[in-house]
Amino acid sequence: MEELQPNKHYMHWTVIALLDFVTIISFENIFYPFQNQGLSVVISWIFLLFTYVIPYELIASQMSLTFDNQDGGLASWVRRSSNDTLGYVTSWMYWVQSVPYIVDVSNSVIVSFSWMILGNNTLGQKMSPFWFGLLTFGLILIFILLENAIKNSLEILSLIGGGAMFIMSALFVLLAGYALTQGAHIATQPFNWHSFMPNFSLKYFSTTGLLIFAMSGAELAAPYVVRMRDPKHEFPKAMWLLAIMTAFLTIFGTLALAVFFNGNQIPHDFKMNGPYYAFALLGQQLGLGNILMYVFAVVQAIFMMAQLAVLLDATSRVFAGDVADNFMPKWVTRKNKNGRPVNSYLMTTGLNLFLLLLTGTLPDINTIYNWLLNINGIVSPSKTCWVFFAFIAVRLQDKKFHSDYVFIKNKTGALLIGGWCLLFTFVCATLGFIPQEVKFGTWDFTHQLILNFITVFVLFGLGLVMPWLRKRELRKEKDCGTA
Repeated sequence: MEELQPNKHYMHWTVIALLDFVTIISFENIFYPFQNQGLSVVISWIFLLFTYVIPYELIASQMSLTFDNQDGGLASWVRRSSNDTLGYVTSWMYWVQSVPYIVDVSNSVIVSFSWMILGNNTLGQKMSPFWFGLLTFGLILIFILLENAIKNSLEILSLIGGGAMFIMSALFVLLAGYALTQGAHIATQPFNWHSFMPNFSLKYFSTTGLLIFAMSGAELAAPYVVRMRDPKHEFPKAMWLLAIMTAFLTIFGTLALAVFFNGNQIPHDFKMNGPYYAFALLGQQLGLGNILMYVFAVVQAIFMMAQLAVLLDATSRVFAGDVADNFMPKWVTRKNKNGRPVNSYLMTTGLNLFLLLLTGTLPDINTIYNWLLNINGIVSPSKTCWVFFAFIAVRLQDKKFHSDYVFIKNKTGALLIGGWCLLFTFVCATLGFIPQEVKFGTWDFTHQLILNFITVFVLFGLGLVMPWLRKRELRKEKDCGTA
């Protein structure tokens, strides 16, 4: 075991679990699954917790401890366990899957400010999709321009915003329970075992990708391994705590929603405005008026702005070292005098603009919000597939890779679990292409299906163009050198 460094600042495993939790899941992540699957989503959460989330997070533990000296995270796992090309593909997918989320988070910031200012859900009536898109794009540009000033405050902003969001989420669950003791009635009726039984339809399976999107990201804690006093024992404990906190929010949070909303008749704008409705109803039930709703709107704005800053900062650090040298044109990673990759930001901005132009073809703000969420339900699980690919590759090469922590020592059992997680994630990502909230066979369904394919083709396909551009660049450099 590596000797402890007396002057080194070590992070406690509970802090790492909390940091990962606030990065992975937030209060609003329980709303769209509830709208898609109703009360039966509780069974989905429980099933996924034991068959997917816990294995996923313990797999992340083994992979993090196997490659504890690598800064590249997931891309390093894939690269070291397979080859440089797949490492680059993973890097690209990891980066580009954040683009729809950047737009989604920016939308959430605007919605939170609309509730602070208007105090209601009339944003869609007062603002056209064009101005909504323009405001979203303007917000992204402002954050990119202010990135240098914000960068030093990222950890503090994230910790404050994330901690406050966790408190608000826990508060909602606890106060919903308190409201029941004070005579509140459960809105979802009938509230019996039959209501919890899933309806295994195409819609059910095509919306499960959003549950994976809501819970994935355990690998984000990998860089913190080197900052732990005893990673072998503490990192798995952090992942177990992460699983418990995720279970609390998803299962009990959904049950709390069932107290205030009828799971059989959910408002059409529930994904966008549901959290504000929830705190408004809770405040009214407790005799506090709209105070809790306004408090949540402020917390949501801070939390989402911190996430936006973190996401934009991350775009500057994905392609580094020889992965960038071999596969990315130099102009993409070129930095200005302040050390900021301006062209990388321009590419991010361009892809955000591309997405916003696509959303301009949708009829209203609520449809835009829902469609972007569904896109995240495709690209995020697609990225997560690489976690399980790397795990399988490592277990097939047991003699080559060593880890202080091993998830399932039996090789066959480990490969079966890893294979199950990979297959399940891939199927959910693929079924995510099927549009939601629109009727099959209508123009709206066809329209959104086309948008889904165009978006994924451009986002992932652009990554295949970059190595070709790099080869041309190297050829020109070689020709200039021999001239």
